Amino acid sequence: MAPLRRVARFGVMLAVLGVSLGPVPLGTASEVRPTHTERTVTMAAQAPEDSRTLAGRRIVLSYAGPTPPPGVLQTIREGRAAGVILFGQNITGPEQLAEAVAELKQAAAEAPHPHALLLMTDQEGGKVRRLRGAPELSARRTGQAPNPVAAAAESGLGAARTLTDAGLNLNLAPVLDVFDTPDNFIDHSERSYSQDPSAVGQLGTAFLAAQQGLGVAATAKHFPGLGAAARAENTDERPVTLDLPLERIRDRDEAPYRAAIAAGVRLVMASWAVYPALDPERPAGLSPAVIKGELRDRLGFDGVTVTDAMEAGALVPFGDTGERAVAAAEAGMDLLLCSARDPQQAEDATEALAAALDSGRLDRAAFTTAVARIDALRASLD
Repeated sequence: MAPLRRVARFGVMLAVLGVSLGPVPLGTASEVRPTHTERTVTMAAQAPEDSRTLAGRRIVLSYAGPTPPPGVLQTIREGRAAGVILFGQNITGPEQLAEAVAELKQAAAEAPHPHALLLMTDQEGGKVRRLRGAPELSARRTGQAPNPVAAAAESGLGAARTLTDAGLNLNLAPVLDVFDTPDNFIDHSERSYSQDPSAVGQLGTAFLAAQQGLGVAATAKHFPGLGAAARAENTDERPVTLDLPLERIRDRDEAPYRAAIAAGVRLVMASWAVYPALDPERPAGLSPAVIKGELRDRLGFDGVTVTDAMEAGALVPFGDTGERAVAAAEAGMDLLLCSARDPQQAEDATEALAAALDSGRLDRAAFTTAVARIDALRASLD
């Protein structure tokens, strides 16, 4: 989304929510860029034919330690990475982080398609913060604040400022899970705003509108919702099945996503839980019924989809990294989050996607369209 449109939508959204945060400067007409649709079509037409490069442009990679390894920098220079996710172990202090981010950005500037590298982290607030600084309030405490909407908007602004100061441009937040019972999986870590889906939608939208108004892309997660997961049902560790009625999923769990999509959220992350009412066999992020059927067709989301961690325990029954990567692409996931802090994971995913493209298992036109959505997001963050 162009800066002028993004800031205008930010102001309108906060006005609708009844939040006043002072005047928001509007850009000039010269700052207006092509629309998301125009940019996507143009980039699809310009997409390269090389399968390995094309595959890499759907990968978010990770690495261990504070210094980007030479191999990671070379992968970025070759244009075979869409982004990098940073964790606590990658950050020892402001100066070190600034040096690492500068190296990553310089490598991206030398790539054949030098769009902004998607530099991301989890800065939800409360216990889930990879960077020191705002937002300090967890989602639960935000929902309990005297003015929850204002608190959520302030958290979104705080997250944007923290990421911008660090040189990052994408936040894997907010969480839109509507928790069922107190102290269940998502509530135990204070990551859910409320048991009320309308409140979750309102607060999540306030957060993302404020954050995106300052130029940091937001990610709504974990579609279609992990609010029913019991305390021990952690998809990072094991397979999880949430056997919920279809009506309940659509009326309760998906409700906040309708609000987020209407507000222009840039990305949606899929859950690794299985929802038998939607697909009895595959986790949401590997299911065409969930991603193409529910998220794209039913809810009308046309932004970028991103997987949760490709190394998650919930995916053990679904093969190795390569098999999971191809299944995710078949389901309609755009970005694949290779977050094991091992660059080889990203290489394995890239090689598998390229092979599936060359064999015809993955449709090249659909694949190129996914890359175009990612490139449009990257171009908007330049």
